[in-house]
Amino acid sequence: MTFTKTLLCVAGFAVAGASALFLPGGNITVGTDLSARGVQGPGQGTFDGFFWQNFVAGSFDVIFTNIAGGNYEVQWQGSGDFVVGQGFNPGSTSRVMTFSASWEPNPASAAILSVYGWSTNPLVEYYINEDANNFNIGTINPGTTHKGTVFSDGSTYDIYEHTQVNQPSIQGTATFQQYLSVRQAKRVSGSVTVQNHVNAWASLGMNLGTMNLQIIAVEGLSSSGQATVTVG
Repeated sequence: MTFTKTLLCVAGFAVAGASALFLPGGNITVGTDLSARGVQGPGQGTFDGFFWQNFVAGSFDVIFTNIAGGNYEVQWQGSGDFVVGQGFNPGSTSRVMTFSASWEPNPASAAILSVYGWSTNPLVEYYINEDANNFNIGTINPGTTHKGTVFSDGSTYDIYEHTQVNQPSIQGTATFQQYLSVRQAKRVSGSVTVQNHVNAWASLGMNLGTMNLQIIAVEGLSSSGQATVTVG
């Protein structure tokens, strides 16, 4: 099953708007010497007990490699948007997601490291953002509302909500909400208590439905870099 996701629009990078990013293509570079290590093209599946996804739009060259259960590598360069990661499907509101990353986006690149997922009924795309290079994912889209804060796992997170209108989703083109928790004290390793964010969102009227995919994700927009990620 091909996976699609909502694309963020980043001011200051080579992105004219979300509609400009909904392009076919994106190149998956697969070296034959890496095939045995689980290099994956666009899509989603399971590898050594973990769910994985690899989504690419625009003119990105991406190498996404599943190494072993809970470990992956990604190298990228280009314009548009991509999101890759490993985790679980279905996700859980009560799961504690542990992760560590060797995180090397190029200094001028727009890239983020997050717990990322979807729910259905209602259809919601959510981020618990742990690190971002050069931008705040809660402030890049016009119309995003700052709803409050929550303290979890050693830091305050800013909570944002945004309505996506007629955009790609796991259920095709749809109108849905984005829930964003953005960590103030950025980090590249630790544990994320998902329930704390779910509770805080619910207290603000931001409710999740039936959990769908839930991954530790690397996402890049018109950028380049590399990362190695371990998911607990």
